[in-house]
Amino acid sequence: MGSVANVAELDASVVKITRSTDLRPVPAPGSPEELSHSYCTDHMATARWTITNGWETPEIKPYGNLSIPPTASCLHYATECFEGMKVYRGFDGKLRLFRPDCNGERLLSSAQRTTLPSFRYEELKVLIAKLMQIDGPRWLPKDQPGRFLYLRPTLIGSGPHLGIQTPKEALLFIVAVPWPDPSQLKKPGQAGKPGLKLLASAPDTIRAWPGGFGNAKLGANYGPSLVAHGKAQAVGFDQVLWLFGEDRQVTEAGASNFFVVWENKDTGKLELVTAPLENQLILPGVTRRSVLQLARTEMSKSVGSLAPVEVIERDFTIGEVEQAWKEGRIVESFVCGTAVRFNSHTYYPRDMLTRYQYYITPVKVIRNGDVDMDMLEAGASRAGYAVQLKAWLEAIMFGKDGQENHEWSYIIEGESEK
Repeated sequence: MGSVANVAELDASVVKITRSTDLRPVPAPGSPEELSHSYCTDHMATARWTITNGWETPEIKPYGNLSIPPTASCLHYATECFEGMKVYRGFDGKLRLFRPDCNGERLLSSAQRTTLPSFRYEELKVLIAKLMQIDGPRWLPKDQPGRFLYLRPTLIGSGPHLGIQTPKEALLFIVAVPWPDPSQLKKPGQAGKPGLKLLASAPDTIRAWPGGFGNAKLGANYGPSLVAHGKAQAVGFDQVLWLFGEDRQVTEAGASNFFVVWENKDTGKLELVTAPLENQLILPGVTRRSVLQLARTEMSKSVGSLAPVEVIERDFTIGEVEQAWKEGRIVESFVCGTAVRFNSHTYYPRDMLTRYQYYITPVKVIRNGDVDMDMLEAGASRAGYAVQLKAWLEAIMFGKDGQENHEWSYIIEGESEK
């Protein structure tokens, strides 16, 4: 949405702060409150925008419900976008964000796709930092490194105007939520290998299309996909592997980016393959971007027992995956994303580790029609790329193993002692 002259830009350098006088109990790891994915920290950040005046002074205030009119644009015309991020308590005691400008830039792009107001995306990390300066010390104590909070920055059309028109008012808000950590929830003697079970989508079910908005993080992308997701869960699968077109191109897995490591049938070389961004069928994930950069810089040569891989972004089909599996050319497959996501509380605690997404998660099985492809056993002797990539990412996120000052980290200073 184009900017209007003489209106205020989003500026997080000055924030109005109202501290809560009724602090919420911090939930224990694995508690019902934490598993609810809805128990927020004590405070939230908000910033209001109007077409007349632009952005108002942002606020940090006690967490609470929003007040919007029943005619709000977001409720009728899906003028809403959001981001998924985390703040990490590092092993050096510091709070970190992981590549927050990538999330800010993507939120801006999503906002523009759904006619919400523009903003300086660099301000997002500053506003988050001010929120975490207040809530970080209590919700992520320095003596408990390795923990994190999930962050949900959201921008909605909040004005009362019915009718097909661009929003005249909008609200940016940010909440922080304790999120289950599978490493703390694993039960002694828990059986089963970790990994997701994916069900290939039916030809008559489409998540995104060229020229659409599959590359924007809009609520409108997710609601319509829940029907297929529910059907997949009902027959024992975790997520849908979304396919597109008559040739059934592989795009995303649930709300995650999908990767496969295989042996090229012509050259015999190993490739790390994922769908491209150019046709707007997939979300440009921040974790995806990081995986590709790490793989290109660190995996072009051998890493321990791992052979070099070539990184490929191209269209590929479920037929190619199935052929590679039948010919023994599959090494492994995985998905990546920000959130640790449990599909149903009915899965807890049974088989917990097979039903989450934790930065990078292996794919266990892909069902395409009447064919079940075992992706864990396919190339087990050569696998390990997902594990290595995950280790590199975690070192950066939590500031360990010599990665305390990595360029992808944004360190939050000035935590409150109150």
